[in-house]
Amino acid sequence: MRVLLTAFEPYDEWTENSSWLTLVELLKARPTSVELLTRRYPVDLNALQSRLVADLEKKPDVVLHLGQSPGAAAIKLEAVALNVAGCVDENGQELPPLVDAGSLAFQSAMPLGRWAEMLRQAGIPAVVSYHAGTFLCNATMYLTHHWCQVNRHPIQVGFVHLPLSTEQVAGSGRSLPSLPLATLAQAVRLLIEDLAEG
Repeated sequence: MRVLLTAFEPYDEWTENSSWLTLVELLKARPTSVELLTRRYPVDLNALQSRLVADLEKKPDVVLHLGQSPGAAAIKLEAVALNVAGCVDENGQELPPLVDAGSLAFQSAMPLGRWAEMLRQAGIPAVVSYHAGTFLCNATMYLTHHWCQVNRHPIQVGFVHLPLSTEQVAGSGRSLPSLPLATLAQAVRLLIEDLAEG
């Protein structure tokens, strides 16, 4: 089984991104149950889209995207991606679609409820989330599903929002929810192992 595992580069005030830190931590003991293709994506929609398409054209069996969610106290398994581009507009302006005339939304076919329970049983806080936001995390999940639909190539697609790592928060001097990097990597490893058994 070929798994495309992606993460993001730092953005805004964050000099590190917990998704990328988690991926690097995971690779210290690389899972052997799958063939792993890892990527770090830019925080730029146009650059992201071209990189994503190039990776999807390699036709992996599974795509698991990782993103950072500051303020989250648990791992969030995203269920739905919307056809919406850009940040949340506080002025009430309608946001443009990611894909003109594209599907309104896509729902992940991953076993999110079972995954959340599996992680919790392993002592890792986890929830199913029904809104991946309206920026790059949502866009990555949506565009992956859209590519699969257009190219008629069924790929299992998942998006996992990770809390900040405890190491990031300690370095920032701010009081924010976090999980240790080793715990974040363990969570992703459990998901990959479950996919390999599937």
